[in-house]
Amino acid sequence: MGELTIEALGDLAALPRAEWNRLVGAGSPFLEWDWLASLEESACVTRERGWQPLHLVVRREGALVGACPLYVKGNSEGEFVFDHQFAHAALRAGLAYYPKLLVGVPFTPASGERFLTAPGEDRPSLIRLMGRALLELCRQHGLSSVHVNFCSPEEAEALGALGFQPRLGMQYHWENPGYGSFEDYLQRFRSKRRNKIRRELREMEQRGIAIRAVSGTAIGDELFPAMYRLYAQHVRSLHWGREYLNERFFGLLARRYKHNLCFMVAYREGQLQAGTFNVQKGGVFYGRYWGAHADIPYLHFNVCYYAAIAHCIGDGLRRFEPGAGGNFKQLRGFDPRPTLSMHHFSDPGLHEGVAGYLEGERRQTTATIDRLREESQLKAPEE
Repeated sequence: MGELTIEALGDLAALPRAEWNRLVGAGSPFLEWDWLASLEESACVTRERGWQPLHLVVRREGALVGACPLYVKGNSEGEFVFDHQFAHAALRAGLAYYPKLLVGVPFTPASGERFLTAPGEDRPSLIRLMGRALLELCRQHGLSSVHVNFCSPEEAEALGALGFQPRLGMQYHWENPGYGSFEDYLQRFRSKRRNKIRRELREMEQRGIAIRAVSGTAIGDELFPAMYRLYAQHVRSLHWGREYLNERFFGLLARRYKHNLCFMVAYREGQLQAGTFNVQKGGVFYGRYWGAHADIPYLHFNVCYYAAIAHCIGDGLRRFEPGAGGNFKQLRGFDPRPTLSMHHFSDPGLHEGVAGYLEGERRQTTATIDRLREESQLKAPEE
């Protein structure tokens, strides 16, 4: 086996698309070159916006065998693993929290592999190698910390051996046990909740709204600027909203990423009323961006959830991850699932203090997940 070399690259476009995507393989669609490079090329991800690319790549005799999407962060926006309490603790200790290092996908709270490795390589060893390289980069550049967000349990175990501290989070996911139809899904609810969902579904018919899924190359190019307008309009309507993406990003995806996309679009009398921008790959459906031109009762639930679930059932997709937050999702058959992130702090005192905090938080999050699972709106299969 040849010698391994590691370097950090400030521009993903410096790497050939095929070389990077060979490492991604069947993994997360958000780690594909097309998604990450489009964020950079559209200037959604820049140093000025708090996301300076510094991607870690590992080569063996010139061939790419390992990599991870890495950023120097100047803030904590767009991460969805909220670390403001860490920043406040650093401030109280007289430490600078920013800049810091982050392994993850900008603006995307979807779990998956964060360390890419070539087929046939010793994956745990490469993960540890990249983990040590992250700690060395942190030391060399005087950064406060390294964070690996929404990683896999395998990666968490390898990083834990290097002293990284685990953080447990929670999201609501929909699981497909093999439903034969949308009606099968409805029958999993108890009658009161099932009748409520049926009323929400009937509202669309009564208002003359038709919802359909458009996937892959069937998505017309004209839908991309329309979906951007829906996204931007929704984000701007929220006092906490952050317009992380721009129209150029949507345009780049129209050219290079349709194969992973599915839009749910709602029309009335031929006019687009609402839509969701979704990503799908490997049997998993990811809800990302929603927007509507009119405030119509139950339109959000129908477009974002019921139509998407019907699509998942029809296409045999096994899981639907609608993103962060939203206890109302459980009322529609989404149940809590744990998420993982790993954290290492350069200052020993801060590292030890955060470790104690995270231990208590993990206990609390585990208890919350257990309680919410007991409160599931879905009947057990044998009921």
